[in-house]
Amino acid sequence: MPHNNGKSRTRRSWAEPYKIKMVEPIKMTTREHREQAIAEAGFNTFLLRSDDVYIDLLTDSGTNAMSDNQWAGMLLGDEAYAGSRNFDHLQDTITKYYGYQHTIPTHQGRGAEHILSMLTIRDGDSIPGNMYFTTTRMHQELAGGQFVDVIIDEAHDPTSQHPFKGNIDLDKLQSVIDEVGVVHIPYLCMHATVNMAGGQPISMANIRAASKMCHDQNIPVFLDATRAVENAYFIKTREDGFENTSVADILKEICSHTDGCTMSGKKDCLVNIGGFLALNDAELADRARNECVIYEGLHTYGGMAGRDMEAMARGIEESVSFDHQHARIGQVIYLGERLLEAGVPIVEPIGGHGIFLDARRFLPHLAQELLPAQALAAALYVDSGVRGMERGVVSAGRDPETGENRESRLELVRLTLPRRVYTQAHMDVTAESVIDLYEKRNHIRGLAFSYEPDHLRFFRARFTPIGGKQILDDALYSSLPDAVSDTANA
Repeated sequence: MPHNNGKSRTRRSWAEPYKIKMVEPIKMTTREHREQAIAEAGFNTFLLRSDDVYIDLLTDSGTNAMSDNQWAGMLLGDEAYAGSRNFDHLQDTITKYYGYQHTIPTHQGRGAEHILSMLTIRDGDSIPGNMYFTTTRMHQELAGGQFVDVIIDEAHDPTSQHPFKGNIDLDKLQSVIDEVGVVHIPYLCMHATVNMAGGQPISMANIRAASKMCHDQNIPVFLDATRAVENAYFIKTREDGFENTSVADILKEICSHTDGCTMSGKKDCLVNIGGFLALNDAELADRARNECVIYEGLHTYGGMAGRDMEAMARGIEESVSFDHQHARIGQVIYLGERLLEAGVPIVEPIGGHGIFLDARRFLPHLAQELLPAQALAAALYVDSGVRGMERGVVSAGRDPETGENRESRLELVRLTLPRRVYTQAHMDVTAESVIDLYEKRNHIRGLAFSYEPDHLRFFRARFTPIGGKQILDDALYSSLPDAVSDTANA
């Protein structure tokens, strides 16, 4: 930025737009402890105890740090069973920033997905969307539908520099409509951002075009708005014509092109629990309230306490701040750039909520049937206590008709950054561990299933290493001092 005299320019340091007033201690464990912990967890990072994790990048869902204003709101919870004033505040806030007229609160995002799927999908329906999300597709299938991917091809290429890899391919979308017929398409499922593609945004131009195509043919459009505020930030910073438009106004326009949304409030809304289904159609909203009463709770709390609804309403207000989003996504970019500088293969361009390691290029010696992303996530934990998660063939699951593994062109490890939780130093520790593993990548073994649940297997599946008891070849550390990877934290 310019000095006062305006004659020279220097790069000035930048810091987060908040200060820390409460801390939670975390501990570093030894490599031997982590080897035992990951083995007991079946080499699935979801099954690790949080007490055994040093830096937890498993998910940004419900793991964010709330503000002092949100905590103050928790003390104002109206815990009346019916008609809580906190529900009124939440509904008014959703209408103000998202624009939808009717709010049905749920315990979290998948509660909203369940209700929407039950109300709209019939046996044999096809639901086009810009790449699947695990729980969304599961609810669509349980309701009798089939998800159809209509995202642009660049989304499946981790090296593509396309700035909006979440875009819908309009030709693919029209082909689905022509093939199955409008009557068999209950809605277009539009994600903003696209998690499984690496947190990649969808452009406003594409949102407008895809929504118009559907609405012209009487096909509703429902938004997965879980990280739509982050998507709005990317539109502001990447798409021509929005440089001077606020994040809040961009968010409002995104939603204006859709008929409703499902929301996991545990991401953008900066809370630990809760979600909602928001709709514009009064009749559909009334039916949704009936389902809410059956499966979630009364239609004015839906599985959330009054204090949680108040915290969510205040979190929405905070989420649309440019400074907040700039800091949140800036931390992701910082970690990603450190890895790119070291030659580590990641999904590019850097997305919104995390860094996605490209396990195919990271571990070229492991074929996909050896589950390289699952193996890399386990190896990273053993190396440093950093917990990430697999987003590849394990997450893709099996085809319900054939029983075969679904094809997954992306084989990724997601390092998801909770909002307002970790410092730049934590990002440095993470980067150093990933870089060190990349240099020793040939020592990482593949995995095989030892237990596989019927649905959403990535949550509870267990694995066993191929060719040894541990995920990392014992020879990797045989010539080094004990716990060498821990010396920086001793």
